[in-house]
Amino acid sequence: QGQLVESGGGLVQAGASLRLSCASSSYGFSSYAMAWFRQAPGKEREFVATISRSGGSTHYADSVKGRFGISRDNAKKTVYLQMNSVKSEDTAVYYCAAQPVHPTMTMPLENDYEYDYWGQGTQVTVSS
Repeated sequence: QGQLVESGGGLVQAGASLRLSCASSSYGFSSYAMAWFRQAPGKEREFVATISRSGGSTHYADSVKGRFGISRDNAKKTVYLQMNSVKSEDTAVYYCAAQPVHPTMTMPLENDYEYDYWGQGTQVTVSS
């Protein structure tokens, strides 16, 4: 997969918007399902959103559904997480993850153990 490098994190006020990016150096980027996970202090890493190889299918955790949007640009080898109406409970380190999947794969991968490749994470802090 090569490197996954997240960016875009920072300190924002509750209700604001933020867009995270995850850039890949892999030539096979379009063969990977991509996902965002997050880990808050003292808590386990949790699923946020995933997107299929083509970008045609997305799935979200209930906690972010309707507020966050995942998208990808295969030409730029980048996946994005648009975070709107952020809340204090969205404060966490956000990780990008990648997993090669078969073209016919339709089931969303929502567990961290299903992903082999990870970025280093980017901190998002929401102040209330």
